Amino acid sequence: MKQDREPMSAVDTAWLRMENDNNLMMIQTVLLLEGPLDLGRLRSVLEQRLLSFSRFRQRVVMEKEHAYWQDDPGFNLDNHVHRVGLPGKADMHELQAFCADLISTPLNFHHPLWQMHIIDRVDGQHSAVVCRIHHCIADGLALVRVLLSVADTTREGDRQAPNGDRPYHNTSWLERGRHLAHDLIEEATELVRHPDQLLELARAGWSAGAELARVTLQPRDPPTCLKRSLSGRKVVGWAEPLDLEAVKDVAHALDGTVNDVLLTCATGALRSWLLEQGDDVTQDLNVAVPFNLRPLDKPIDTLGNQFGLVLARLPIHLGSARSRLLEVQKHMRDLKASPQPWVFYGMLVGLGQGPDALEQAALEFLSSKASLVMTNVPGPQKPLYLAGARILQPMVWVPQSGGVGMGLSILSYAGTVQFGVVADQNLMTDPQGLVAHFHRSFEELASLVHAEQG
Repeated sequence: MKQDREPMSAVDTAWLRMENDNNLMMIQTVLLLEGPLDLGRLRSVLEQRLLSFSRFRQRVVMEKEHAYWQDDPGFNLDNHVHRVGLPGKADMHELQAFCADLISTPLNFHHPLWQMHIIDRVDGQHSAVVCRIHHCIADGLALVRVLLSVADTTREGDRQAPNGDRPYHNTSWLERGRHLAHDLIEEATELVRHPDQLLELARAGWSAGAELARVTLQPRDPPTCLKRSLSGRKVVGWAEPLDLEAVKDVAHALDGTVNDVLLTCATGALRSWLLEQGDDVTQDLNVAVPFNLRPLDKPIDTLGNQFGLVLARLPIHLGSARSRLLEVQKHMRDLKASPQPWVFYGMLVGLGQGPDALEQAALEFLSSKASLVMTNVPGPQKPLYLAGARILQPMVWVPQSGGVGMGLSILSYAGTVQFGVVADQNLMTDPQGLVAHFHRSFEELASLVHAEQG
């Protein structure tokens, strides 16, 4: 007799089947902590909060082309939580190398598809947590909110009242983060907050078929070094975060949004890096941007994937920072009124229900339309604590799919904006170069403001 099992949704199945040797479908989060971490306290927190979500106790079982969730009969937290040390100087470089190795290594499909590595010593004074979760469990925004709900708003820990079998939710940071989220993804929320706008889009003449046709007819991205074949081995990098208030000041002075400024910084960074590689930058690039389709002001009671994608054009052909900002603003205004994320979401539903060969063909086609993936995830404005240790800096990377081999990550936290990159080794060997260009691109915009105000 088969154990009780739950069919996996079509969208989650689509993400499960996207995994291949070159692109593993894992979301990876890195939390840099102040001081040491109490492993016993962390395990207790995980048992109370993380494991209240059944997906973290269930493994994936396949029957022909159908996927199911089923409780792992041998579930043991020791299979998922590992304590490790870094070699050599145990500095940030070694931490990034360790993260790169993990993000290149598949999860164990005999158990629930997540792992957490605890690193006792980083730079002699910090500790770190590296968490890997398969994309079929949930999308990036949901997983970031779940992982951060495991944290507390004080070092001593938040009080929590017994509440039956309902998952624990640290709603205090969710409420505070809601306003920051609106600032960071202003262009990507209004349609979701007000579904009746879909009717307005329809009255304005938009249709899913017309939008799909428009995307299909877009030319392939130019053959830059971002289109090389993939090896399956990744590199990751990040740097000191930007001050969010400084980003807001620049955005206000230039009559834009925070999102406009960050996309413009990413555009400038890619332009500078591609020029260093000897690539032609006269043709613009498309970047696939996940678009949240779940309400930001409600707790995560269920996991799964609830997002679409938009293809945002990055005007790398423009040498002027001001010109790049104006072009980004115009393009984002157009996307705001587009049904594109819903079209891609519906496409994923269809692919998840169809044969695997059809999904792979569609995936290869769509990956030809973009050169990289970029995420912009809003986080809490106040510092959080994990098992009593203050979270200093979080980073998160979503996987790439098909032939796409680079991902850029923007994450807000505690008054800062974190920027990171993950890329296949065939595309990039030193991610810190691109990270440095992102910071220089922001300084270019800030200098523009100072010049105009002076």
